Amino acid sequence: MRKTIAIKTPIASIWPIDDEGICTEIRFNLMPTNCIYEETPFLLQIKQELLEYFEGTRREFTIPVRTHGTPFQMRVWEALKTIPYGETVSYQHIATLTGDPKAVRAVGLANKRNRLPILIPCHRVIAKDGRLVGYNGGLNLKELLITHERKYGPVPKTPKH
Repeated sequence: MRKTIAIKTPIASIWPIDDEGICTEIRFNLMPTNCIYEETPFLLQIKQELLEYFEGTRREFTIPVRTHGTPFQMRVWEALKTIPYGETVSYQHIATLTGDPKAVRAVGLANKRNRLPILIPCHRVIAKDGRLVGYNGGLNLKELLITHERKYGPVPKTPKH
C-alpha cells in the first residue's frame, strides 16, 4: 500500500508518495488518493531532504524515484535533472537536449506529466523570451520555486536558448 505524509513548506503542503521505498509522486496541497497516512523512515528521509531544500542547504536529492513515461518523456526528465540549481532554461533548450529541437510543445507536455516536481525540476523551464509559462502546480508555485532557488543559488544568468 502506498503511503504519504504532509510536509509543510514555505510554498505549499507537499505530499510525497512512498511506494515500497521509492518515491513515485509528489503532490502539492492535496493528499493523494489510494494512500495511507503513515510516517515511514523513507517518508521522513524525503521530508528531511525537502526541508533542507527549502532552508537553502540542499541542492540535490538522494531520494530513489521511479518514473513512468514514453521514451521521449524519459529523455526530457533526464534533461531536466541537468539544469543547475538556481538557473532556468528554455523549452527550446530542453528540446535540443533530447535530440529534437522542434519538439518544444512535446517538452511542455512531458513537463506537465512529470509526477516528481522539485525532485525532477520542471519548474526551471521557462519560455524562450523569459516568461513563466506552464506548471502543474500553478504559475505562482513555479515563481516561488524559482525565486527560492535564486535566493540561495548562483547569480541568475540569461536563459539558455
